[in-house]
Amino acid sequence: MGDLIPLILGFVFFLLIVVTLAKGIRIIPQSEVMLIERFGNYLRTLEPGLNFTIPYVDSPREMAWQKDGEPGMFNRIDMREIVLDVPQQSCITKDNVGLHIDAVLYCQVVDPAKAAYEVANLPRAVGQLAQTTLRSLVGEMDLDDTLASREKINGRLKQVLDDATEKWGTKVTRVEISSIQPPVEVQAAMEKQMQAERERRASVLAAEGDKQSRIARSEGERQEKINQAEGEKAALIAHAEGDATAIQKRVEAEQVAIQKIAQAFDGDTHMAAQFMIAQRYIEAYQRFAQGEGDKVFLPFEASNAMASFGSLADLFKKSEG
Repeated sequence: MGDLIPLILGFVFFLLIVVTLAKGIRIIPQSEVMLIERFGNYLRTLEPGLNFTIPYVDSPREMAWQKDGEPGMFNRIDMREIVLDVPQQSCITKDNVGLHIDAVLYCQVVDPAKAAYEVANLPRAVGQLAQTTLRSLVGEMDLDDTLASREKINGRLKQVLDDATEKWGTKVTRVEISSIQPPVEVQAAMEKQMQAERERRASVLAAEGDKQSRIARSEGERQEKINQAEGEKAALIAHAEGDATAIQKRVEAEQVAIQKIAQAFDGDTHMAAQFMIAQRYIEAYQRFAQGEGDKVFLPFEASNAMASFGSLADLFKKSEG
């Protein structure tokens, strides 16, 4: 029995050495760091990989953070960007309308020492700051601006949070308003307003379409009348030119006929003219008495024209002699 005691003490001593050495070895995964304190004071930050510390003297510092979506106290700090859910907030707009707003923010620890020692509970502090800032921003805007300016709210909220969390060694990379819920009665009023706006736009579009249609029809009718007038004008001009050409042709033909007749009367143009006048009278009397039983009443002035028949007979006798 006496020989076993040294063996047991040696085994215990050996086991104590192994445990001590094991406590001095720190293996840090990628994207994580560990804060080391010596006798309660911050000493250094262990980077990813194999690290050595002094057992029983150096100890890791625990910090309130979030890992794999679960909040808690961890002695290894995740340096990756994480998502913090901002609880639903009841905000009042500038025009006294209550809203329920949900938001999420993305943040990342950039200085682990500040994140652990400058604030007691970093996730809670960031969340509370986001809530108060969100209520303050919404209180400066009316309902319509709040509903239509999510990007503006996101940008201002990110700027305020990023400036405030800089001393906590944390960077807010992005803020998103996930939902904005107005009261039920306000939603009903907004739906009625949207319906009225759609009806107004439809009426405006219908009126504009009718206006354009009337303008198009009037322009078409105007152009049609212009084209018709131009066609009638061109027809009248063509008809007048045709009559002028016909008259010119008749005059030229009569000139030729007078010349021929004058040659028959030995160049006496006066006799040729009388012949033509007498011929016209005969043609006119023939048209007067074309039908059977037609009676022709001649005015007194027509007796002067009867002399033309005698003149015409004299002309024929003269031409035969």
